[in-house]
Amino acid sequence: MDQLPNSRDAALRRRAGAVIPGGLWGHLDAARLPAGYPQYYQRAEGCRLTDVDGHTVIDFMCSWGPIVLGHRNPAVEEAAARQAAQGDAMNGPAVVLVELAEAMVAQIPAADWCLFEKNGTDATTACVTIARAGTGRRKILAARGSYHGAAPWCSPSLVGVTAEDRAHVLHYEYNDIASLENAVDQADGDLAGILVAAFRHDLGRDQEMPDPAFARRLRELADQTGAALILDDVRAGFRLDLGGSWEPLGIRPDLAAWSKAIANGHALSAVTGAERFRDAAAGIFTTGSFWCAAVPMAAAFATLTELRRLDGPAHMRAMGERLRAGFEAGAARHGLAIRQSGPAQMPLMLFEGDADFARGNAFCAAALRAGAYFHPKHNMFLSCAHTAADIDLALQAAEAGFAAAAAIG
Repeated sequence: MDQLPNSRDAALRRRAGAVIPGGLWGHLDAARLPAGYPQYYQRAEGCRLTDVDGHTVIDFMCSWGPIVLGHRNPAVEEAAARQAAQGDAMNGPAVVLVELAEAMVAQIPAADWCLFEKNGTDATTACVTIARAGTGRRKILAARGSYHGAAPWCSPSLVGVTAEDRAHVLHYEYNDIASLENAVDQADGDLAGILVAAFRHDLGRDQEMPDPAFARRLRELADQTGAALILDDVRAGFRLDLGGSWEPLGIRPDLAAWSKAIANGHALSAVTGAERFRDAAAGIFTTGSFWCAAVPMAAAFATLTELRRLDGPAHMRAMGERLRAGFEAGAARHGLAIRQSGPAQMPLMLFEGDADFARGNAFCAAALRAGAYFHPKHNMFLSCAHTAADIDLALQAAEAGFAAAAAIG
């Protein structure tokens, strides 16, 4: 903290440390990033963030995914304000609950119904619960290393978690059909659901898109065993395809979890499902004090409308490809070897031979000082607010980053 040049930020960290355990929590804790990254912000607009000390950068984390149209998108904020003037958390939902559910079912080919919650963990946990209710079975398969939320059954940390919390979770390797089949055999007729991420996005390693044969085998095994195929589209949903990230593969899940980009920064998540699981979804007990809040739903309806109007996935893909081409050229100019993986809308760049992320950290810290917020080991996020001019400015900042990375022995 003492190394931070932003003194207001440092003061806020000290104050937080006295009243918040650890100062902050989870992936939003800037202490996990290279020195110099701010923790506290005062303003966001489009694809730019301004921290509490007045430093403005081009944002390539988009609040770790929720910002898909750009910070404070006018259409979204107007819809949210209009609903707020009428009511938000009331004794029951507003009309927009039905309108949004109808829009989700109309837009997502695999969806016959829709439920709303608040966080991605809510949505993945509800999917697991519905799968168990609908099948009368217990076992859930998940890819080893995949992130599906912060509940005890799936948290990446074992602190405070018991073996019983995970007694019925079995693992397979992403894109590995043999390990998938072995995990199905281990379930021994007690398989409720197979949970799979839209693509492999484990922290700090090359991302992998789903192999079509692997995706087909997932669908086949779910059909053969009667288990639910559950797509975790919390992170990627609405960035890769507006109908669901696996729609281009022709593989449709029985249940899907959504959050992040659904409401452009307003707190909302959703579960969509096939007709087969409608009764199970109606029968489980799942609720929250703020789950029917109308403002985030109005924001979500506007977000989906804007994404369709703009063809958001195509725009983000084009900007991501422009960023990748610039990274490749910049690394080559400095004699550096890099690896780029995952979808262009959610890019990851890693340096070859950088097991301790020293080059990645140096690159990101220097680029940040020059005006671009990148991440050394987590996939980044493009938004519809990023323009070609923004990408080019960010690539100028990346030049300082590559120079710093090249200076690492």
